[in-house]
Amino acid sequence: MEISDIRTIRFSCESHIDPDEKGHGHPGEPRESTRTITHVVVDGGPDGYCRGGHEAANEFAKKHLVGENPLYREKLWQLLCRAERLNKGTLTDKRVAPIDCALWDIAGKDAGLPVYQLIGAARDSVPAYGSTMVGDDDPDGLGSPEAYADFAEELVEEGYQAVKLHTWMPPFGDDPEQDIAACRAVRERVGDDIDLMLDAHHFYSRSEAKKIGKALEDLDFRWIEEPMDEHSMSSYEWLSNELDIAVVGPETAEGRMHTRAEWIKRDIADIIRVGVYDVGGITPALKAVGLCESFNIECEIHGRDAPNLQLLGTMAFPGRYYERGLLHPKHDYETYFPGLEHPPDEIDENGVVELPQTPGLGYAFDWDYIDANRVE
Repeated sequence: MEISDIRTIRFSCESHIDPDEKGHGHPGEPRESTRTITHVVVDGGPDGYCRGGHEAANEFAKKHLVGENPLYREKLWQLLCRAERLNKGTLTDKRVAPIDCALWDIAGKDAGLPVYQLIGAARDSVPAYGSTMVGDDDPDGLGSPEAYADFAEELVEEGYQAVKLHTWMPPFGDDPEQDIAACRAVRERVGDDIDLMLDAHHFYSRSEAKKIGKALEDLDFRWIEEPMDEHSMSSYEWLSNELDIAVVGPETAEGRMHTRAEWIKRDIADIIRVGVYDVGGITPALKAVGLCESFNIECEIHGRDAPNLQLLGTMAFPGRYYERGLLHPKHDYETYFPGLEHPPDEIDENGVVELPQTPGLGYAFDWDYIDANRVE
């Protein structure tokens, strides 16, 4: 059993999301877009697939991984991880992650098990929170506190038992008072039994972050997430000492499990944030989750998609929610997943996502659609 090729499948699709100047997505007019799938080819099979991937990174991996046993995931991840140091223009954690996840897909298929059961299952379903897009200037979108309240009410009616607000960020705003007003409007609308969280503008000052956090304490929010630049660890150390509400981080800070270890050691966050695509794959994410459990600190998983869902299925101690989104009154969530027969995270009337039971990561690829729209 050995890797014979690593390919990047590219296909065109219709996107309904327009990024703003900071890269945050908003509903927009349909436009042509290109998506990728990382395909790890194995002599004799099974092959591994993961949504996403970068051509240059996959070509680098092909050069060094062809001929290797795909079940030696730790060895291969270490090789790519350490190669990042001198190949920063080609390799990043986000680009390595789909390769690592495709290797886990192979392992699950080879064993005839979903990845979470291969690792060691803790649960077969996970409650989800509805995670909104960031605020905008559309009165029928997320353009006012009242609009957030209307949308949160819709999400609760759909079955969600928890909602996370991404409030306004440049170019649409960065005003603590506006964020607080939206959070207050949502709490008043959905009542006290729904868990609420806030992911605010990521570059507030200490005093602004504290002001928002104190308001959220009065509104009984579950956590405040990334309200300041995460490179300033001392700012988070200060904030977590100033607030009673749980402070969450780091989300996007570089450094994989090593950075999370430093945050835990310095006791600068109440909940640690880990995402498969943030840290470089399922392999390093498991290391970070283990760190959290070792120190009895909660761990919440960042982002959607099958690899994050599989990771949550392994987590008995930390990890309460699956992040389902990003959601918006004018956006059809299923359009996030072109090339799939159905989303990997279908939700029931109680706001719960069942883990897929098919071997591997559990993607249901629509190969007829993908092949018909291939980009060479």
